[in-house]
Amino acid sequence: MTALIGFAASAIATAETRSLWPTMAAANKAAFDPVKTSLMGVFIGGTLMLGILGILVMSAEYTTGTVRATFAAAPRRPMVLAAKVLVFGTVSLVFAEVVAFAGFLLGQALLTSPAPHATLSSPGALRAVTGTGLFLCVVGLLALGIAVVVRHAAGAISAYVGVLLVLPIIVGALPSSLQNQIERFLPLEIGSVMVNDTHLGDFGPWVGLCILCGYAAVVLALGTVLLVRRDA
Repeated sequence: MTALIGFAASAIATAETRSLWPTMAAANKAAFDPVKTSLMGVFIGGTLMLGILGILVMSAEYTTGTVRATFAAAPRRPMVLAAKVLVFGTVSLVFAEVVAFAGFLLGQALLTSPAPHATLSSPGALRAVTGTGLFLCVVGLLALGIAVVVRHAAGAISAYVGVLLVLPIIVGALPSSLQNQIERFLPLEIGSVMVNDTHLGDFGPWVGLCILCGYAAVVLALGTVLLVRRDA
């Protein structure tokens, strides 16, 4: 589903750009980023779908009650969580990278002349494609950590969507001096820098990814503490 959503969105965006290119304004042509355009569908679709999947990895057991059997078979709860993080992180990373590369190649194949297109050897393109897959993997782990803390699927999804979509709206209502200082640390803002093939943020994409990894690590650490202290 994630792959289909990402591919469809990338195909629509790039095909529409190609068809409208002759009539586009000069300013829009100058600002056009072929790499970002082909990755945006994967970025949006993957952020939502891998996040929800990460939540279900943990919350589904609480919903069905099978978590009791899991902890009875493996009483060391932190090791159970570590195993889930390792398996989900590995699978989601491989999947996200495959989808990112496929979405990029599909989008560039549709961006035929006269619209400009990019290749993996274009400056910043390989970093943007690889960074997109890494971002999707980390936000999936962040969502998994939220599920460990909240334990309820609907509540965890609401919290995850709130962090991604509602928090930027709240920050946008703050005075501009505060807004500019805070929004660069938001997950979606970090992701938008990762998707771009040029540096547009206040700090580099890899610094932003490290900050995002820190968010995921903190939430997972909190989840580990609560996992040990609370009843199944």
